[in-house]
Amino acid sequence: MKTLKIGKNDAGQRLDRFVSKAVPLLPESLLQKYIRLKRIKLNGKGSKRDVRISEGDVLELYINDEFFEKPTEDNAYLRISTPRLDIVYEDENIILCDKKPGVLCHSAGEWDVNTLISNIKAYLYQKGEWKPREEHSFAPALANRIDRNTQGIVIAAKTAEALRILDEKIRAREIDKRYLAAIHGVMEPKNGTLTGYIFKDAKNNRVYVSDEPKKGAKSAATRYRTLAVKDGKSLVECELLTGRTHQIRAQFSHAGHPLVGDGKYGRDRDGEGQQLCSYKLVFSFKTDAGALNYLLNKEFTVETPNFASFFGFSI
Repeated sequence: MKTLKIGKNDAGQRLDRFVSKAVPLLPESLLQKYIRLKRIKLNGKGSKRDVRISEGDVLELYINDEFFEKPTEDNAYLRISTPRLDIVYEDENIILCDKKPGVLCHSAGEWDVNTLISNIKAYLYQKGEWKPREEHSFAPALANRIDRNTQGIVIAAKTAEALRILDEKIRAREIDKRYLAAIHGVMEPKNGTLTGYIFKDAKNNRVYVSDEPKKGAKSAATRYRTLAVKDGKSLVECELLTGRTHQIRAQFSHAGHPLVGDGKYGRDRDGEGQQLCSYKLVFSFKTDAGALNYLLNKEFTVETPNFASFFGFSI
């Protein structure tokens, strides 16, 4: 229980709006529930949510201690009352989610409750599978990331052991990820490999592609095959042979065939985001995967994205 005395600057506010500001981690639905259950008392009594508080009033908040913490990315999950996840697969070790365009995997430097990892933490916390007060250091974590405006499968680890194994397998390229992309024009040849060198400008969150080696640039290779062509656009499947930032977007743009909807590397300055989806994942382990061996050769896909349906393609 925590007691708050209302000062001059806080007087005149509605009870529920004041508590929402004073305890920012408390979800709105839980706030209203606690007012109804009289776990939030005004001057020793239960109160209605729209009562105006006055200077000198005393609030007694019978709320769990974790909600009084300073908001950070690590505890943003507490603010989420109803997690929003599209779960592709789940077991005791991992969870695969279909991240939608516009959703960040992690916060972009500021406290953000709408990230994928915050929703995963909220989901596991509310199920009772993750009990942060009983953990010394581990929290559910993402094993891979994709761009904000890219859709597709993201892997989250529920245990420290699973996270360690996934990190090893991703580095060893023993987890096969395939992407679908809609591009402007038609690739020639229709199937092939894009190669080059990528330099990352971290300050502007952008990369640049060069055909020749340059200081600070890393080699990049993307294998592609054309699946369909329609109305001057192509649907291509991509396999990353290297894992560089914005690799697919930058390499196709460099080849003269930017992704449809890509405002950063393409011509669609008013686009709502690149038409790119990490649609297929295969656990193609070549070496022992320990506790995750049961996933060997298992394949997972998302539902056909809208832009792929435009070409008559179906997963």
